[in-house]
Amino acid sequence: MRWALLLFRWLGRSGPLERLDIVMYTRRGCHLCEAAWQLLEREQRRYGFRLTAVDVDSDPELAARYGLEVPVVAVNGRVRFRGGVNPVLLRRLLRAAARATGPSA
Repeated sequence: MRWALLLFRWLGRSGPLERLDIVMYTRRGCHLCEAAWQLLEREQRRYGFRLTAVDVDSDPELAARYGLEVPVVAVNGRVRFRGGVNPVLLRRLLRAAARATGPSA
């Protein structure tokens, strides 16, 4: 799999997971959110998925839903992490998604 990632980088493509959407619900001043974002950015450089941050305080509904649990990370619309991101579980999820997509995706 490592050779495929290097090939994607060499070809200038986004990566094997360019169709994967990861959204992190966050808020300003959250140290757990900052750590989770750094981890997600590192993995994004490796796998090439789309990464978006949404401030829960910008929407009262999001603040009510996720306000006490940030960071909340959703992968393709499904919440996978609340209150932090487990790096081991994140990498397992990304490797499984990369295997499912295959190197030709």
